[in-house]
Amino acid sequence: MTMKLKYNIAVVGATGAVGQKIVKILEERNFPINNLKLLSSKRSAGTKIQFKDTELVVEEATNDSFHDIDIALFSAGGSVSKRFAPEAVKRGAVVVDNTSAFRMDEEVPLVVPEVNEDDLKAHQGIIANPNCSTIQMVAALKPIQDAFGLSRVIVSTYQAVSGAGTQAVEELKTQAQQILANEEPEATILPVKSGKNHYPIAFNALPQIDLFQENGYTFEEMKMINETKKIMHAPDLSVAATCVRLPFFTSHAESVYVEVEQKGLTTEELWKVLEHAEGIILQDDPATQTYPTPLSASGKNDVFVGRVRKDLDHENGFHMWVVSDNLLKGAAWNTVQIAERLIEKNLLLK
Repeated sequence: MTMKLKYNIAVVGATGAVGQKIVKILEERNFPINNLKLLSSKRSAGTKIQFKDTELVVEEATNDSFHDIDIALFSAGGSVSKRFAPEAVKRGAVVVDNTSAFRMDEEVPLVVPEVNEDDLKAHQGIIANPNCSTIQMVAALKPIQDAFGLSRVIVSTYQAVSGAGTQAVEELKTQAQQILANEEPEATILPVKSGKNHYPIAFNALPQIDLFQENGYTFEEMKMINETKKIMHAPDLSVAATCVRLPFFTSHAESVYVEVEQKGLTTEELWKVLEHAEGIILQDDPATQTYPTPLSASGKNDVFVGRVRKDLDHENGFHMWVVSDNLLKGAAWNTVQIAERLIEKNLLLK
């Protein structure tokens, strides 16, 4: 295949929170674009979005929207991806999908470029972007797995409301004002909009993200468990997750416990590996109270790691604190990274 100098790009779900971030990153990265097509539902069609010096009009997505498109970046919900992604591929596009629609499909690579970039070579037209909470965790786990081996992971998440969409962000703002005014907060979105019960998120913590499964875990927790094993090519890795929604707007934080295979490992050796890992920034100095927070990670593409320490009872156990912007590395930036790597490795469809 002859490499093009510029490419025709479609962004599906361009008016959503992640879609808007994707458009912004394409501009910031000076992505080699010949033609940029912004697509959405019929309801959002007609919206105008600024890209560089041009005002683009968002179009309603149809099958024919993908004619002559090289790369289609999807972030409009699983049902939209299931409907249109195969149609885009039929018309010659490579799809990078930011929903859960194809993540556990054996034929679809699930990719975090710093972790399993080579899996892109096996794509058959669709590449899945992992769940936001999974992405930042596996980015921190991969260098540890490569250097010392990994046998067990236990994670508790502290996730921002933006992960549940713009309506959840607005609900947090409204509830905070209601509580501060000594009014009863109204809850209609969280923990799950389609769920039977809704609870206030303002000044609260909700130990439920997505719907409960028969095994007592939520769908979000099972995503983290199953996606981690797939991305890291470690089907026998022990993974457990508890996912919690907290009342802040951006960036997910995670308390991660790992057990390594190498005996006698020191915290300093773990630090050194993380310090030199791609996409990781180590912020860890207890003497100066240096560690990442959701606010400090907001607006940045990297994964930040701190509070690295040895477990007091298990010789091979370590704890760490992992923080990243859920809309950037957790979604939009990882999506654009995949698109860039597809071009670099000449892996677009003919």
